[in-house]
Amino acid sequence: MREVFNGVKTMAGEKILVVDDEKEIADLIRLYLIGEGYEVLLANTGNQAMELFHVHKPDLIILDVLLPDLDGFEICRQVKAQAITPIIFLSSKDKNLDKIVGLEIGGDDYMTKPFDPAELMARVKAHLRRARLGGLTPNQVLKFVDLEINLDHFTVKNRGGSVVLSAREFQILALLAQNPGRIFNAEQIYRLVWNDNNPVDWRTIPVHISNLRKKIEKDPSHPQYILTVKGLGYKFNGLSEQLADTSFSAE
Repeated sequence: MREVFNGVKTMAGEKILVVDDEKEIADLIRLYLIGEGYEVLLANTGNQAMELFHVHKPDLIILDVLLPDLDGFEICRQVKAQAITPIIFLSSKDKNLDKIVGLEIGGDDYMTKPFDPAELMARVKAHLRRARLGGLTPNQVLKFVDLEINLDHFTVKNRGGSVVLSAREFQILALLAQNPGRIFNAEQIYRLVWNDNNPVDWRTIPVHISNLRKKIEKDPSHPQYILTVKGLGYKFNGLSEQLADTSFSAE
């Protein structure tokens, strides 16, 4: 049984990122994957694909080559520089040279369009099975001066004690902590954490940030970790031994 708790992947779940700017194809693949019990993330640009990859850590990526910004080959290079996530190229580029390039830069498989969805599902299962047999990976733990975030077990410790976070609070903290120094505005946080391209409720983000600060900051009115960059958004202070300087606030 595959389970998902408020969008957070459990150990029993497998998450697949589908990257294709052709909506009809992406929707078709999504339907087949959901029918097999997988959780599905959709991206129609390269930049969106990389954002979803960093936030959600998919178990497998189905990747088109021709995209409006970053092409699939560049996405593959970036992903493989950071993880061993299996990548199946699915492209209209059917020349042998393209297939060779895709496999040489780290792609695990290459299918051409038009394609048989049943065959794609079979390849997805094969690559996921191979990845599972590859062995267990060490826990992913982010450690700062007083704060420890376990990305595998979804736990947080602050000054040695356990911190109880909601699923959304944990996802927001994980997003910021995995990208120290990067500024995210409220709409971006909502879109990435909720996996929603229509962020109508992004105004709830300041409330979540405020709740997070109350739980992890020594002094929420003078935050050490989650900083507000006025007029721009929020950033995580990886140099957590230093208090936020005067250019930041807890607004």
